[in-house]
Order: sequence, then structure tokens, then C-alpha cells
Amino acid sequence: MASYRQTGSPGYLFTIVLVAVLGGLLFGYDTAVISGAERGLQAFFMGAKDFTYTNGLHGFTSSSALIGCIIGSALSGLFAGRFGRKKSLFIAGVCFFLSAAGSYYPEFLFFEKGVATKGLLVAFNLYRVLGGIGVGMASAICPMYIAEVAPAEKRGALVSWNQFAIIFGQLVVYFVNFMILGDHIAPKMASLAEGMNQIINAGDLAADANWSVTTGWRLMFGSEMVPAGLFTLLILLVPETPRYLAMSGQEEKALTVLSNINGESKAREILNDIKNTVIEKKEKLLAYGALVIFVGIMLSVFQQFVGINAVLYFAPRIFESMGMGNPMTQTVLMGVINITFTLVAIFTVEKLGRKPLLITGSLGMALGALGVALADAVPGVPGIIGVVSVMVYSASFMFSWGPICWVLISEIFPNTIRGAAVAIAVAFQWISNFIVSSTFVPLYTWSPAFTYGMYCFFCLLAAFFVWKLVPETKGKTLEDMTTLWRERMKK
Repeated sequence: MASYRQTGSPGYLFTIVLVAVLGGLLFGYDTAVISGAERGLQAFFMGAKDFTYTNGLHGFTSSSALIGCIIGSALSGLFAGRFGRKKSLFIAGVCFFLSAAGSYYPEFLFFEKGVATKGLLVAFNLYRVLGGIGVGMASAICPMYIAEVAPAEKRGALVSWNQFAIIFGQLVVYFVNFMILGDHIAPKMASLAEGMNQIINAGDLAADANWSVTTGWRLMFGSEMVPAGLFTLLILLVPETPRYLAMSGQEEKALTVLSNINGESKAREILNDIKNTVIEKKEKLLAYGALVIFVGIMLSVFQQFVGINAVLYFAPRIFESMGMGNPMTQTVLMGVINITFTLVAIFTVEKLGRKPLLITGSLGMALGALGVALADAVPGVPGIIGVVSVMVYSASFMFSWGPICWVLISEIFPNTIRGAAVAIAVAFQWISNFIVSSTFVPLYTWSPAFTYGMYCFFCLLAAFFVWKLVPETKGKTLEDMTTLWRERMKK
């Protein structure tokens, strides 16, 4: 044990980061589970007798978790500051688990099972909002937790694993949904005619499709209870972050955690740096000027306004419009590319730095978006040009804005305002996500060329923003952020 404290343990660091990264996996799992379940869910509520389940209601139900995401991210700073990073992640895990259980069986206590009613729809959406609160909290606090336990020279790579876990969680749930559906048929919905709910499945509602309506969507939502329960239990076994412990006056505990990670000699040095930056437990949000908050917010806004979620959420629709074979095959290929290029970021972020990756990725995305726009605007352009452009667009995001934005948001703020500042930045991210996701379909239906031309413009604007305003944080400690922003205030 003595040598363990003297040299630090990479295995100890790996273990606690792995548990935190499970929060990222749940983030991806929860946001993507609706993709496989929504058709069966729609058919179920279209059978309601006391109301008409319209396309508008289904659109709200499919995206209601985003409301919780905005709430959860906004609350994350309050929770992280008052209860600590560890307890806040435990609360997020409980939200994940209860949401999965409630979405699986929304009739619990108050409604008759299998009977679609207006009240049951409200209950289901409340459970989805609860899961969104967990997603919002985890999206802010998981990167913060990792950043606050990781040594400066490893922080970028370790926080980037959180983005990998998000993408991996999405792929896992696609596979789980596929396995649950098996040979059963997902129901096909007709549009509402004369106020009557209609479901079409090769004539009558076939037994396989009926299984999807009664059972399939429930199992898809319920499957999240397994990783959610595992995360909730494991988070109890990891330590609180040393930064939070030091800010809470628990310096001995902070030293123990730091020693286990870095070795005792280095730990005392880091603890002294932390103590020097924590003059008071909490400073005013603008104690380091408005620029640091503006940079954090705009990192979040640009991560969404470059339009990536319009690609990720609607990839099959986009590929189908290009007439290039099976759109699901191309979507799976894009998923593999996303994983691959996220790994590129993980293994280069500490060598190349944050700014070069963000600027290069922005320019690559601009090129991809321009290619998609031209494929639509110029007659006779082969569909393969559009498909390749989408792949370039997605790959460029995955080695840049996908992981690196989370790295910067987790590390760019000074210790004393980090919890509140991260909460604000991530809340703006979810608001921007909602704006992009809700406007894509009408914009794309009106003009794909204009839509992707607009995203191209935002990609170029993002590159300029990073070049002029975002500081390079490679190799800097979290305590260096205090000095960095105080110096910028003087300029």
C-alpha cells in the first residue's frame, strides 16, 4: 500500500474513469433507444379511444426526453456544487433507472395495462422527461468528474473516452433493439384520415406487428434498466473528486485520492495548487469576466449549429433521398466511421492540442456540408458524392467537435465557478440541439441545398471563433485556468 501511495496507480485511475464513462454510455443509450421503439409506441397510442394520437403528439413524445435534458443540465451545477460530483452522478443513475422502468411499464399503480389513454400518455412522457434529466446531468457532470480526477497530461484523452462511450452507447442500443425485434415486424403507420386512427400491416394487424405494439417497445425501453442499475451501483464505489473535496474542506480525503492517482509527492504539489485557487468555496459567476462564460456557451452552441445531430438523427432519411441502395447499411457504415474517428481524437488530442483538431474538423465539416449541398443543387451529380460528403462531414465532427468540445467545457472554467459554468454551457447545448433537430426536417424538405449551405457557413464561423477566442489548454492543469482567465481580464 505504501508503494501504491508513492507512485500512484494507473489501474486505479482507469477503474474510476471507466465507471464515470458508463454515464456517457447511458447518455448515448437513452437518447437513441427511441429510434427502435417509436413505431411500436406510435401504434400503441393510436389505439386510444379517448383521444386522437396525432403526428404532432408523436413528435413531442419522441423528443420529450430533450425537455428533461435541458432541465437536468441546468440543474447539474447546483447539484454538483451542493452534493458533489459523485452523489450527483448517483442521482442521475437513479433517474436513468426509474425512467427505464417507468417507460417499460407506465401503467404502474394508476392505469390498466395495455389500455392506451390520454393519462397514460402523460405518464409515459413524464418518465421520458425524468430520463432526460438524468441525461442532462450526466452530460455535464461525467466530463467534469473525469477532468477533475485525471492528471493534466492525460485529461484530454480520458475525457474524450466519454464521447466514445456516447457513440458506443448509441450503437449498443441499435443492436439491442434489433435483437429485441428479431423476426417480428415493426408496424407501418398510415396518416390520420377523418380523425380515425389507422394502422396498416399487410391488411390486418399481423401477430408479429401486434407483438411490437404490445411488447416490443416496452422491452426496448426496459433494457436500459441493466446498464442504468450497474452504473448506479458502481458509482457508489468510486471516490469523490479531489477538487470538490478540497473545496469542501476535506483536504485529507483529497490528498488520499490524489496520491492513489499520482503518487504522494505529486499529490501534495497538486493539492497546494488547488488550495491556492480556492480562496473561497464559491465565487460569482462573472468573477473571471464574461468572456470565459461566452466561450463556454459558444462552444456548446457551435457543436450543435454545425448540424451534426441533423445527420445522426435523420441519417436513413438522408441516404434514402440520395438513392444509393439500403439506407440502413449506409447508416451502420457511418456508425463504424464515427467510432473510428472518435478514437483518432482520443489518441491525438494530447499530441496535437485542442485548437488544431477543432479548426481542422470545422473545415472538414464545411467541405462535407458543401458537398451535400452541391449534390442536391447541381443536376446530374452522382448520389455517391452526397453519400461520401455525409461520411466526411460526420467523420470530421467525430475527431473534433464531438469529443473536444466536451474536453474544453470540462476543463476551461476556473475551479470556483466550474459547476455553475458547465451547467450553463451544457444547457445551451441541449437548447441548441432542440433547435437544430426540430428545424431540420422542414428545412431539408424545403431545400437540402440551403440547409447544408447554412451548416457549411456555421462550420466556417466555428473555425474562426476557435482561432480567435478559444485558448489552448493542452498540458495545463485545471488550476492554470484561474491564471489564464485573470490575465485575459487585464487585456
